[in-house]
Amino acid sequence: MITSALIVVVLPALLLAAAVCDLASYTIPNFLQVGLLAAFALLMIVHPLSAGAFGMHVLAGFIGLAAGFTLFALGYIGGGDAKLFACVALWFGMDDLLAYTLVASVFGGALTLGLLAMRNWPLPAALTSQAWLLRLHDESEGIPYGAALAAGAFFILSQSEIFRVALAG
Repeated sequence: MITSALIVVVLPALLLAAAVCDLASYTIPNFLQVGLLAAFALLMIVHPLSAGAFGMHVLAGFIGLAAGFTLFALGYIGGGDAKLFACVALWFGMDDLLAYTLVASVFGGALTLGLLAMRNWPLPAALTSQAWLLRLHDESEGIPYGAALAAGAFFILSQSEIFRVALAG
């Protein structure tokens, strides 16, 4: 019961919160990444994986951290996005890291193209009182990539190895 709740309730709730925060403020609070790490640690307590499987999840997390901070250092994504990618990679492990990365990249490309297109059109007057929409519409702002990372996770979650753990647990 706890295993399923962590995977199908807590993980999606934290991802949704990260996406909403990033869209609204271009920040992903650290407590959300800590929540993802703590929920994964609790999952490992209530439904431990074999040492090899656990190692593959940790390896995926470190690969996600290295890739994320490389992209951050190059100025392509924010620090919160880099940390979020590492946390989600930890959850998906090596079995699903490539699929997650590819799907999140597609969502990121669509988000980027959509925002760039939207920024070429004037924002309707009825929406100008919304600070977060003004920020999204501002050409000098970046792309809230955390939303794409969360969307990618939602998209592949039901086909992932960790989801199969939820069904078995």
